[in-house]
Amino acid sequence: MNSQTEKKQFLKNPLVQSVLTSLFCIFAGLLIGFIVLLIINPNEAAKAISVIIKNYFWYSKAAMTKRALGTTLVKTAPLLMCSLSVLFAYKTGLFNIGAAGQYVAGAGVAMYFALKLGAPWYVCLVMAVLAGAVLGSISGFLKAKCNVNEVISCIMLNWISLYCVNMLLSPVKEPTSPHVVALLNTNPKGALPSLGLGALFGKNKYVTVAIFLAVIMAVIIWILLDKTKFGYELKATGLNKHAAKYCGMNENRNIIVTMAIAGGLAGMGAAFYYLSGFEQWSCSSTNLPAMGFNGIAAAFLGGLHPIGAIFSSYFIQHITDGGTLINKSVYSSQISDLISSIIIYLCGFVLFLKMVLNNILAKKEKETANANASDTE
Repeated sequence: MNSQTEKKQFLKNPLVQSVLTSLFCIFAGLLIGFIVLLIINPNEAAKAISVIIKNYFWYSKAAMTKRALGTTLVKTAPLLMCSLSVLFAYKTGLFNIGAAGQYVAGAGVAMYFALKLGAPWYVCLVMAVLAGAVLGSISGFLKAKCNVNEVISCIMLNWISLYCVNMLLSPVKEPTSPHVVALLNTNPKGALPSLGLGALFGKNKYVTVAIFLAVIMAVIIWILLDKTKFGYELKATGLNKHAAKYCGMNENRNIIVTMAIAGGLAGMGAAFYYLSGFEQWSCSSTNLPAMGFNGIAAAFLGGLHPIGAIFSSYFIQHITDGGTLINKSVYSSQISDLISSIIIYLCGFVLFLKMVLNNILAKKEKETANANASDTE
């Protein structure tokens, strides 16, 4: 009886429920994705889903496996930062759909300082954070002072930042292409330090300290939100700004600060990515980077918890990179994006799944109580 009670209490734990529901969404998403693969080509479906799940383990050579793992980690760091940006705002009652624009602003400023001004990496990183924070604070100011919905202002600012960055980086683009000049060749001191990590991942020169810094930031955000008075005030303002004002909190300041921090996190993610030298910005870009929007997916799959975001960000990037390895003559590489989308769509039912689980537990407790009452009689 005690073991059953402990099991029920274990299943009632909100963290356990979040993990279980996320795992269910992942399993269901992979299953639906496999069914889609079967419909397209049943002969190649098993191999394709296996490649997507394996990703770098698909390679036969250890050196290639390590190198591909390093590439996945390079992309995971900015995705984690974008997911932290989204969940930080969401925890305080705001929906930061502007993480993409804040990411773009951070990328543009980081590249400008690195390529145009020849600044070291730490200056570029700080300026990227400030750029994202400024863009985020604009949405926060409009929300606090003018009651402008942050979703609307963020969407508008996303496109404004994209075209402004294209113009900002035009002076440092290559003469024969729309891409900016290579960072590692132009200003090596502007690249994030690797501290020898590249040698651990098959001599992958793009692996830097970014992934470790991103994990540290996740822990800091968790402590800030759940263990500090400042975090409590931010969440209280998000739940009810009028009640927060009545308690003596500055609700307008908290909204602006929240969006500034969220924007700074997204800007930091952009610096982690572009200061690795892995990719060059294209000054002819007409589409926002997917990283900012994928951060929304990673945040919700991680149960809107900073620690959960670490694992969800890695998982999403893992299957995304795995999708690039499938047989392109049979399937589109975007099949992994489809699977990710299905998983995130299912995450919309997390609250429903938790409610179902709690109802089942409550029903069992009632049955146990009735049985005990019958035995007593």
